[in-house]
Amino acid sequence: MTVNFKLRNLFALAMIISFSSFAETNNNLAPAASSDEAQLSFRDLPNLKEAFIDTTPTKRNDGLAIGTLGINGGKADMIVKFAKEIASGKHGKYDSMLISQKDKLLFESYYLRGRVNLPHYQASATKVYTSLAVGRAIQLGYLTMADLDKPLVSFLKDLDSTKFVEGAENITLHKAMTMRSGIRISRDTRKELTSNPSQLKGQGQIQAWLAHSAPITSESQSYLYSFDPSLVMPVLEAVVPGSVKDFIKTELLDKMGITTYDWQTGLNGLPSAGSGANMTSRAMIKFGSLVLNKGKWKGKQLISLDYLAKATSAITNAAADWQPESFNYGYYFYQTNITIGDKNYDANAIWGGGGQHIVTVAALDLVIVITGHDQKDEIFKQIVKSVLPAFVTKEST
Repeated sequence: MTVNFKLRNLFALAMIISFSSFAETNNNLAPAASSDEAQLSFRDLPNLKEAFIDTTPTKRNDGLAIGTLGINGGKADMIVKFAKEIASGKHGKYDSMLISQKDKLLFESYYLRGRVNLPHYQASATKVYTSLAVGRAIQLGYLTMADLDKPLVSFLKDLDSTKFVEGAENITLHKAMTMRSGIRISRDTRKELTSNPSQLKGQGQIQAWLAHSAPITSESQSYLYSFDPSLVMPVLEAVVPGSVKDFIKTELLDKMGITTYDWQTGLNGLPSAGSGANMTSRAMIKFGSLVLNKGKWKGKQLISLDYLAKATSAITNAAADWQPESFNYGYYFYQTNITIGDKNYDANAIWGGGGQHIVTVAALDLVIVITGHDQKDEIFKQIVKSVLPAFVTKEST
C-alpha cells in the first residue's frame, strides 16, 4: 500500500506524526491507466498492486483546487484509518475515495480498478447528470420551472396521441423525475418492444411506452423505481438547440472542465438518461461542488438556483425495498438526515448501483466521492460512521 504525504511545512509534519508509523513518505503520483489499460473493459482492468492513499492530492490540469487533509480540514488519522480498511477489503470492493471541503480536494485514494484518469461506470448516478442537464436548460431559458408541471407530451411533436393510453397527459417532467410517471408495462411487453429497437428511436420509445402501458391513474402515479428517466432525455432533445448530446457536452461538461468521460447511447438513440455515463472520480468531485455551491461553477450560475433547490429537496419517499427508509427522493437526488453525536445534518446523495456515491453535506461544506463494483454496496453506512465525524468540529456542532 502506498500512502503519499507531501509535507508542505512543519505544521503539516506535526499533524501527521501521530500516525507516521504506518505512513510511507514518497513522491508517487496517483495511479493512472496506461494507453493499453484504457482500451480494456472495466471488468478486464487489472487490480492495482497496492492501494494509493494521499492526504495532499497532486494538482492536475483539471481546475480543482488542492489542500491538505488535517490542515485545511478533517482529521487525517481517522480518514487514513478508514482508507486502509477499504484497501484491505473490509467494506467491499471499492475503487476510489476522494474528499473535498470548502472547494479544496483534501484526500484522494485509489484501490482495485480505480485510476485517476479513467472514467468509472456510474449506473444510476447518471440520472442526476440528466437532472442537472434539465437544470442547465432552465438556466438558459429553454425550459421554465412552470414547464416541469406541464404535460410531458406537449413538448414532443412527433407523437401520435390517438394511440395513447388513458391518462397519458397526466405525466409531467416533475412526475417523471420523481419516478412517478405512472407508466406500467409488463416485463413480457417491454421485452417484445425492445426486441425491435428501430421503432424506439427518437420519440418512438415514448410512443411505445404510452401505447402499451396500463392506464395512467392517480393510483399508478406512485413511486416506482423504473425507466422514467427515458422520458426526460427526448424532452431535452426537443427544446435545446442542436442535439442534446452536444448540449450536455458544451453547456454542462465543458463548462466544468470535464473532458475525460463517456456517455453511452440509449435505445432511443439519445444519451442514456438512467444509466450509462462514465466519469472520473475527480469529475464526480466537481458535480458535488456544483451542488454545494447552489448551481454555481467558478462563480457563474450554471444550474438554475430554483431548480436545484427543488431537485435536491425531499419531494417523495424513496420507497423501493432496497432503498434505506430514511432516504427521500427529489429529481433523482436522494436526501436524508444524518445524526452525528447530538447534531443533525441534512445530506444529499447521488447514488449509482455497485458503489458510485457523491455525498454532499452543506453544513460541513463537504463532498465525499466513492466508486466501486460491490454487489451489496453498503458503504454509505460507513461514510456516516467513519468519514463524516472526521469533519465535525465544535463550530459545526
